[in-house]
Amino acid sequence: MLALRNVDVVFDGVIQVLRSLSLEVMPGQVVALMGGNGAGKTTTLKAVSSLLAAERGAVTGGHVWFAGQEITNGDPGAVVRAGAVQVMEGRRVLHHLTVEQNLRVGAHFRTDRAEVAADLEAVYRYFPRLKDLRERTAGFLSGGEMQMLLVGRALMARPVLLLLDEPSMGLAPRIVHELFERIAEIRHERRMSVLLVEQNARAALRISDYGYVMENGRIVLHGTREDLERNEDIREFYLGLGGADGRRSYREVKHYKRRKRWLG
Repeated sequence: MLALRNVDVVFDGVIQVLRSLSLEVMPGQVVALMGGNGAGKTTTLKAVSSLLAAERGAVTGGHVWFAGQEITNGDPGAVVRAGAVQVMEGRRVLHHLTVEQNLRVGAHFRTDRAEVAADLEAVYRYFPRLKDLRERTAGFLSGGEMQMLLVGRALMARPVLLLLDEPSMGLAPRIVHELFERIAEIRHERRMSVLLVEQNARAALRISDYGYVMENGRIVLHGTREDLERNEDIREFYLGLGGADGRRSYREVKHYKRRKRWLG
């Protein structure tokens, strides 16, 4: 479904953010992309959705393939029409429009207008709270409601690949659990692939089939969900497990020790 092969990304012609990055997402698979702030996770998603140019960035090496077609530095609208839709971080709803108007905006590239109403009802089934708020101005929603709206708006484009950027950021644990349960349900029903960028490794791995860990623009570790959950580094630094008493602080271990184990 998606393959990045040795991708380099440079901003302003001089700032390199991704370095020979390779990853893939198989059809129907949920893949988690994890790492700290500044690791390059969001840049990876924008390389797929062709949104780098808006920030004076570009893929300068390697290739991005989606559904058998190369989309490296492609047209963002063409990428959406092909079925790859990104939900960006930051609760980017259209604040002055209602919930339902926001959802309908998600279908603006579609030509099968007769099916839009059915898809709107499907979104309301996944997120019943949105149906109750369909006439509410989106700018007055809570953070959790906005995130549900953003996922619903992306679904209105009928994606085959959903790109999610930090969907749990700033949300209460109960809302995070509910949101991720809906994502898992949608993936199963629609046989949709998902590339999930997330710092909440526990929540991400719970619904993922495979995962990658990024550091400084590179993939330093990858494996199945089971492999990552058993991995000592993941348990210590992302799941908060490890050490003699079963828990260990991220700050207690030197950065170079992590890199030595991951790259060794």
